[in-house]
Amino acid sequence: MVGMDVVVVACEKNGDVDVNDLRAKAEKHANDLAAVMITYPSTHGVFEEHISEICDIVHGHGGQVYLDGANLNAQVGLSRPGDYGADVSHLNLHKTFCIPHGGGGPGMGPIGVKAHLAPFLPGHPATNGDAPVGPVSAAPFGSASILTISYIYILMMGGEGLKRATEIAILNANYIAARLDPHFAVLYKNARGRVAHECIVDPRPLKTTSGVTVDDIAKRLIDYGFHAPTMSFPVPGTLMIEPTESESKAELDRFCDAMIAIRKEIAEVEAGRFKIEASPLRHAPHTVHDIADDDWMRAYTRSEGCFPDGVSRTDKYWCPVGRVDNVYGDRNLVCSCPPVSDYAEAAE
Repeated sequence: MVGMDVVVVACEKNGDVDVNDLRAKAEKHANDLAAVMITYPSTHGVFEEHISEICDIVHGHGGQVYLDGANLNAQVGLSRPGDYGADVSHLNLHKTFCIPHGGGGPGMGPIGVKAHLAPFLPGHPATNGDAPVGPVSAAPFGSASILTISYIYILMMGGEGLKRATEIAILNANYIAARLDPHFAVLYKNARGRVAHECIVDPRPLKTTSGVTVDDIAKRLIDYGFHAPTMSFPVPGTLMIEPTESESKAELDRFCDAMIAIRKEIAEVEAGRFKIEASPLRHAPHTVHDIADDDWMRAYTRSEGCFPDGVSRTDKYWCPVGRVDNVYGDRNLVCSCPPVSDYAEAAE
């Protein structure tokens, strides 16, 4: 990575950074230690309670602290990265400042540094061409059209509104964690049993008892009218749920009810009603073509498959395609581009 060697620091069972391991590795590599990169709150969905100590350890061995601001949604109005020791922090606009999250972007947001690093910031011929470091993007201020959205959002929310959004994001995540924990264990919590603005639910033990996978749960959620939460990141086989502040309690309950209903369907597999291969979970998502099939040859009824528990018959999302073989698609790439001959024929 830019000519540097990466040293991985271990995590505790609760998801926190293993401070003792960090201290030992910082001492071992003290002569070469450049920086540590840390996400706060962590991607495990917990606040690093030793964040200041972590920063002090790195600073004590001559390093800098780069804070990943992807989870600023849990900090605005409540904390300041510079106060607990970060030297550099990028502040994502997605989730936190009204820019959609997903689809690969748009990657936009300021990068803040402390005063001692200001001389090393990149410059641009159009603004400060005398800077010792050249430009890192074609436009000096990035995607300006995106920035206007966040600017207007900040003006409309105001300081108190932004702080309230942070508080609701944390509240929503803890509400989901509390409702789902009896059905799908929440993988990481702090000492008080709380999470930050996201939580990771762990269905992996169910694979042993029923054969169900995180893919089955994600596909079945489509039948309930939901796009699945983040799958298998940061922990393979799990679901990371990040509601932010924008979901109402009614919508949170609808999601939790769907997850609980899916757990009941898994229990039916565990009880031997049918094997996982014959269950609605493995056949999900169900399409209009499925329900209209004259030869319904499945171990469950059309109603169970297409209108699962709690789903309205008058306001139902229908997935346009059914289940595909994910592994086959990963291993057998198909070019979707038309052949060159098509262009030649069109030109004629």
